[in-house]
Amino acid sequence: MKQQTYERFGVMLDMSRNAVMKVEQVKRMIDCLQKMGYNALELYCEDTYEIESEPYFGYMRGRYTAAELKEMDKYATAHGIELIPCIQTLAHFTALVRHACYKKLMDADDILMIDEPATYELIEKMFKTLSECFTSRNINIGMDEAHMVGLGRFLDKNGYQNRFEILVRHLNRVADIAAKYGFKAHMWSDMFFRIATGGAYSAAEIPEDIKKKVPKNVELTYWDYYHQNKEHYDGMIESHLKFGKDVWFAGGAWSWLGFAPLGDYSLRTMKPAMESVREKGVKNVIITMWGDDGKECSFFSLLHVLYAIRQYAEGNFDQEKIERGFYTIFHIKYADFALLDLPNLDDYNDTICWQKQPCKALLYTDPFMGVFDKTVATHRPIPYAEYTKTLALAAKRVKEYSYIFDMEAKLCDALTIKAELGVKLRRAYQSKDKRALSICVKDCAVLKKRLAAFHKAFYTLWNKENKPQGWEVQDIRIGGLIQRIDTCMNRLKDYMAGKTENIPELEEDVLQVLDGQQISMNNYAKLVSYSGLHFGTI
Repeated sequence: MKQQTYERFGVMLDMSRNAVMKVEQVKRMIDCLQKMGYNALELYCEDTYEIESEPYFGYMRGRYTAAELKEMDKYATAHGIELIPCIQTLAHFTALVRHACYKKLMDADDILMIDEPATYELIEKMFKTLSECFTSRNINIGMDEAHMVGLGRFLDKNGYQNRFEILVRHLNRVADIAAKYGFKAHMWSDMFFRIATGGAYSAAEIPEDIKKKVPKNVELTYWDYYHQNKEHYDGMIESHLKFGKDVWFAGGAWSWLGFAPLGDYSLRTMKPAMESVREKGVKNVIITMWGDDGKECSFFSLLHVLYAIRQYAEGNFDQEKIERGFYTIFHIKYADFALLDLPNLDDYNDTICWQKQPCKALLYTDPFMGVFDKTVATHRPIPYAEYTKTLALAAKRVKEYSYIFDMEAKLCDALTIKAELGVKLRRAYQSKDKRALSICVKDCAVLKKRLAAFHKAFYTLWNKENKPQGWEVQDIRIGGLIQRIDTCMNRLKDYMAGKTENIPELEEDVLQVLDGQQISMNNYAKLVSYSGLHFGTI
């Protein structure tokens, strides 16, 4: 296969899911990317950048100031990295919805109201700000996953309209604003395919008249980090090429399912993706790193994956050469970084799939509610004690990245008890085994200390990499877990002492959760209660 030449080969960092990286840490990532052969970096900011005359835009979210954006842009340019703004201009304005001044701009959920003059006034302010802060005149304008576009307040006001027509009408308005400020845009492409297929992001025939209405200064970005067969990527790239434009491809280094990365799964999906990219001549590639539901995972935990993907893109699939190359750059063994997958692995011989991220699910699932207890009871125990030792030893070898390994080691230490606590509690209670219950009480006391140690290690990681805004969520989650363990422990003591007749939650037999064979749920609210954490409207 001929050598592929890329115009841009970059990474996208999510700065909108609780964590906004400190400026010096973005610079640190730029240094790493430069060493690995990357030449672009997208900063995904839904609302986390400062806009003049919009005080609630990114309010208390750690938003970047104009000075900070300019500082990062200057540093990136000096190191051969194109810093590209990656924003939203249609959906994913979840943080803005809580503010009355923006709620009135919404169609449905977190989707902007199309055709509303105030919508485009806000979007113009976005472009004006970004044009002043970034040297690059490339911009990612988002527009993904707007599933309910045209079906909320827009429908009430205008009646039903062809959703393709609504989408391209809005896209042209945004493209005109982009052009006014000298930007060439690219956008996530999924809504074209979702409308055509009735919801699926899969190969489809888009109406010719719709393809012709896509503005000249807008290119489509096909994003996919789920498939392990090259044929799927081939088919989707071909569908995109029918728009008659250059296609961007966005893959993924899985950083968005809890505290630990899914490095192995990332490579299983990106290897065939890069084979397809090379064969189809795609010249712009971005590897996304998201932070869904709290952004617990360090982006630096996937450096080895980013290096391997970059090598795949050059046609190097020789694992030994890749590992040697990584060591030459970072002076740390590739295999040590690969250990950061451990908290999500069943055991050393089990391969991981994207549905499985037990380290978060088993940490937060309530010990009395039994969300995953039906599965855990029949599941081979995860060797978290062994993982604790392995990660703690590795922490001594990985130099500046030891804090990431230390956090995961402390997490696994807590999970050594927490992972099976609910199953043991219910089994002991329902069999009226007071001796086993007393052991559970002692386990709870030890667990509280281990959770405190994990909290401290996680704070060290967060405080090093991210601005303080957003940490309050982690304080509340982990602090709430510690308090909940304390409450459960005290209720067990009262029951054993005869102060209460029963523990109602443990009287119930647990039911299997949907897709319960996978210990996975990247949704904190659903892990801690069947009742939910919020009711009514704000």
